[in-house]
Amino acid sequence: MPQTMDLTVVDPRTGDLVTRIPITDSATCAEAVARARAAAPGWARTPAADRAAALAKAAESVRAAADELAALNERETGKLRDDAIGGVEAGVGTLVQYAELGPLHRGRSLHGAWAATDLMIPEPRGVVAVLTPWNDPVAVAAGLLGAALVTGNTVVHKPSERCPQTGRRFAELLAEQLPDGVLEIVDGDGTVGAYLVADDVDVVSHVGSSATGNAISRVCAERGAKTVLENGGNDALIVDAGVDPRWAAEQAALGAFANAGQICVSVERIFVHESVSDAFLTELVTQARDWADRIGPMVDRRQRAVVQSHVDDAVANGARLLIGGATPEGPGSFYPPTVLADCTPDMAVLRDETFGPVAPVRVCPDFAAALRAAADDRYGLAATVLTPDMAHAQEAWRALPVGTVKINDVFGGAPGGASQPRRASGNGFGFGPELLDEMTAVKVVHWSAPPTS
Repeated sequence: MPQTMDLTVVDPRTGDLVTRIPITDSATCAEAVARARAAAPGWARTPAADRAAALAKAAESVRAAADELAALNERETGKLRDDAIGGVEAGVGTLVQYAELGPLHRGRSLHGAWAATDLMIPEPRGVVAVLTPWNDPVAVAAGLLGAALVTGNTVVHKPSERCPQTGRRFAELLAEQLPDGVLEIVDGDGTVGAYLVADDVDVVSHVGSSATGNAISRVCAERGAKTVLENGGNDALIVDAGVDPRWAAEQAALGAFANAGQICVSVERIFVHESVSDAFLTELVTQARDWADRIGPMVDRRQRAVVQSHVDDAVANGARLLIGGATPEGPGSFYPPTVLADCTPDMAVLRDETFGPVAPVRVCPDFAAALRAAADDRYGLAATVLTPDMAHAQEAWRALPVGTVKINDVFGGAPGGASQPRRASGNGFGFGPELLDEMTAVKVVHWSAPPTS
């Protein structure tokens, strides 16, 4: 018999035990994949409108359980209650969106011979392994699960080991509206994810670190499985000449400190024009001081230690610590909003994804230098440019090698937008209507009349 181990989750505010959950062993994972595989033909044959109706019912179940899900998320990850509720609401909206879009997802007819019919038809890919993160567990899972299910795939879902109760409860609410085997749930850390990736699945959809994404890509390439990956980011913010330093600092602080810097598109690197650098840094320190009472803890002490190591490395190599930068005493995994000046590209805080409430600043002589520095990175998730110059804005969105560019607004965007991360940040559309295309494969059908006698 395999040895059973437990996931242990502690409250990042108090350090108190939240839960212990048995880790799913390899045999049980294989059984979950087999059940999903067995359910796949029936679910694929279910009319698209019926699949959509089931997803819409699931959305209502999630809406009714919003307080329960938010409370679980708050205890497991330290997410502020309003943010946790907002994540559930966003997840509900995404499920409703895919319930509406699913039956409208269509193929094409082609112009062939008069006596023939030629079609391009999207079909479900089969079994999808969905591996989701802890920093917005309901909203992210809603997109990946919703798109996979409504297009006729079956799913084996592994929520993050840092929020197993939140992830499992959300998935259970969906599974209650679905036939047996259509949505299977397993619990565990990266070892369980590795079991799934190596098993008989047709798609692996993963949101998480680039190192894990690279490992998934290698295994899937050998098996011929498709990947949809949103991985690490090291998102840049450019502050151009002529902007209001206070407004720019507000934008930078929002991007760097919201959710304790634990958002996929958090601001990780700041490049500021030297003409506004002094005023900007002064305002940014003020913003950091104001944010100190508005952020929750980091998800755990392990992640906090990564953040502290990046800050220590920067200071040891010549960065100026303007505020924050020290791990506080006491329970939990809190970390203060931190501002670093005089940062250089060789420092970990600019080179790697910090994923914490740290704003590292590098002063640049002009906009062109700032743009070159922002583009010089192995990641390619998103970037923001604050500028009053239309020509600079135009050059920036064309030149930055990332999936999303935001001009004069660090967060935001119209509904339905979707982007493709670049380079180490992953591949494929991870949200929006285009995610339906990722979850399906197109079959061409040529149907000609038989010869007449």
